[in-house]
Amino acid sequence: MSFTVEIKESSKEFTKRERVMLKDTGNCIKLDEVVAIDCPLTITPAAYAILAIHNSAGSNPDYTNIVIIDTNGNKYITGSPTFTNKFLDIWVEMYDENELFDIEVYKKDSKNYKGKTFLSCSVI
Repeated sequence: MSFTVEIKESSKEFTKRERVMLKDTGNCIKLDEVVAIDCPLTITPAAYAILAIHNSAGSNPDYTNIVIIDTNGNKYITGSPTFTNKFLDIWVEMYDENELFDIEVYKKDSKNYKGKTFLSCSVI
C-alpha cells in the first residue's frame, strides 16, 4: 500500500516547510463537507496548490485535489473539477490586480443528475 502526494502546480514558489504543510491534507477544511446549498462560505485566497495524489488502497488510486490557503493561513481542499476550473479562471483574472479578493464557495443542484449537487465558486 502506498500513498504519495506531489505538488503539481501552484500559485507561487513555496518554501520547503510550506510544501510539507501543503502535502499534509489531514488538517485541511473539506469544502465538500462545510458548504451546503443554503450555507455558502467566503474565502479570501492568498495562494493555492494542485496536488497529484496516489493512493493504491483507493478505488480510484490517482486523483487531484486543490488546496487553497486563505489570508489567515487556513487550508481548504476539494477534488471538485467544476470548483477547480472556476477557481483557476478567477485566480488568473484577479491575481494580477494586486488586491485581495473574496470568493464565495457554494453548492448548486445538478441539472444533469437528479438529487446531486456540485461545488462551485464566484468572486464577490
